[in-house]
Amino acid sequence: MVGKQLDAAMTDFVWNMLEIGSLLGDIRKTWAEQLGVSEAQWLILMAIDDLGKDGGVSGVDIATKLRTHATFIAMHTKQLEKAGLLSRKSSPIDGRLVLMSLTAKARAEIQKLSDKREALNSTIFANVDARTLANLNSTLAIIRKNSERALRSAVDA
Repeated sequence: MVGKQLDAAMTDFVWNMLEIGSLLGDIRKTWAEQLGVSEAQWLILMAIDDLGKDGGVSGVDIATKLRTHATFIAMHTKQLEKAGLLSRKSSPIDGRLVLMSLTAKARAEIQKLSDKREALNSTIFANVDARTLANLNSTLAIIRKNSERALRSAVDA
């Protein structure tokens, strides 16, 4: 009986994650539209902001965080640069490496959305305390690592 219960719980988990992912995608789309960029470009800006290295972030680091290809990142970051939302500079350590940072314009536009983001986070995480969220994040990190291992096994099979 335990096997069936676990299987049902895992199935519920997968469907919940898909639904949450879809809802968060709708939210990303709304924020991207307000900023005048695509959803992919919004995610790139958020990744750069999150990675937040003082000297900038490489396209490879952004691609790794977003689980996509560096060529995809290069195409979109060129458009973001033209829009004045990010800047590029050569790495002082390795001149072949391009580092990207948010511009003051991008930071200002993102800041305008911060009140909405805070309200949204309060709604999403209502009735969830910091300890529960920390435990959930730890559990999700384990599931992510296990999923990566499972993917490698599936590809190798």
